Amino acid sequence: MNTTLRALLGASALCAIGGAAIAQDKTTLTIATVNNGDMVRMQALAADFTEKHPDIELDWVTLEENILRQRVTTDIATKGGQYDVMTIGTYEVPIWGAQDWLVALDDLPAEYDVDDLLPAIRDGLTIEGSLYAAPFYGESSMVMYRKDLMEKAGLEMPDAPTWDFIKEAAAGMTDKDGEIYGICLRGKAGWGENMAFLTAMSNSYGARWFDEEWNPQFDSEAWKATLDDYLMMLNEYGPPGAANNGFNENLALFQQGKCGMWIDATVAASFVTNPDNSTVADQVGFALAPDNGLGKRGNWLWAWSLAVPAGSQNVDAAKEFIAWATSKEYTAMVAEKEGWANVPPGTRQSLYDNAEYQKLPFAKMTLDSINAADPKNPTVDPVPYTGVQFVAIPEFQGLGTAVGQQLAAALAGQTTAEQALQSAQALTTREMTRAGYIK
Repeated sequence: MNTTLRALLGASALCAIGGAAIAQDKTTLTIATVNNGDMVRMQALAADFTEKHPDIELDWVTLEENILRQRVTTDIATKGGQYDVMTIGTYEVPIWGAQDWLVALDDLPAEYDVDDLLPAIRDGLTIEGSLYAAPFYGESSMVMYRKDLMEKAGLEMPDAPTWDFIKEAAAGMTDKDGEIYGICLRGKAGWGENMAFLTAMSNSYGARWFDEEWNPQFDSEAWKATLDDYLMMLNEYGPPGAANNGFNENLALFQQGKCGMWIDATVAASFVTNPDNSTVADQVGFALAPDNGLGKRGNWLWAWSLAVPAGSQNVDAAKEFIAWATSKEYTAMVAEKEGWANVPPGTRQSLYDNAEYQKLPFAKMTLDSINAADPKNPTVDPVPYTGVQFVAIPEFQGLGTAVGQQLAAALAGQTTAEQALQSAQALTTREMTRAGYIK
């Protein structure tokens, strides 16, 4: 077992996997995907694909995100051949592609128009010039805020705010007696929860996970400033129990009118502006994630993408499906059947050039936020890794969650900021030494 496989499998509990599908008269594609709304919609619309490709049948394996990661990680690393198409994230693509665990998608048909893919999203899925996954939807993060509360506080949100303005606005909008909190942020521990937010925030403060020699940097002044401001904002202006709040909890608070500002995934924009679910739908404004004047904003970059594992015996058919599911034509079909607000966002420039899509209040800010992220140069000072809100090394799943637990403990008042960062420094140094990064 190589070190990449060991690190990946060590970060998750593994599940038993059955055998591959037996070949039938038709080619059967087994597609592993996550059970979120966009992928469920893709499955419902897949009759369009099978009508155009009568020689291909689709076998869907739809799983909760953590279970999906466990199963596809095992299968991809062993080239087990269980799946022909996998739904994976921006974190996995550079690691798996570099291990030759994925099939390059350099031969997609001309009409697919690879050059229409947004550069920031495409670059995160590209290794040495080859595309290893096609993005189904992409996102960054941005500020969502209550325009009425901002006006009541006597402030006006800039399109590109600083962290100093965010702190001022959080103070001005807080009314704890009225159960209105100036700011809601992720506090729940996890590499994809509080550490997604804090890593992106830290980039704008000049912090980084590692220096160019892979030495951890949690003992830096930049990380101290990041954590101090984060804790101050949530302790003074945030909701009770913030250490338990992730994306879903903060979404519910915002929709209930209890958050003055929320900095989180751009994909939330369609939820907070939907009057069927949000009590403040007509009062929501959007702005770029904040900066500190150092050249980096505190926003992340992510895409759920479709890839072909190297163990697939149906590579050509798998590429046909991926080209269909991530095409301009698929977007148009969703718009026709479900409305423009429900098309998969964040992958193609042509979507943001579309006059109908531009009418959505969050369209431009989503694109601007995605374009502000640079996964190949995520930090102010140079680093040896790629990834904006994560570090694209196999060890990060375990490290990110362990560090997230330390920082969540500080938010919960179980330890101090200084002690949390000391613990983060020690555990990260220990793991990176064990893994051979630090000599």
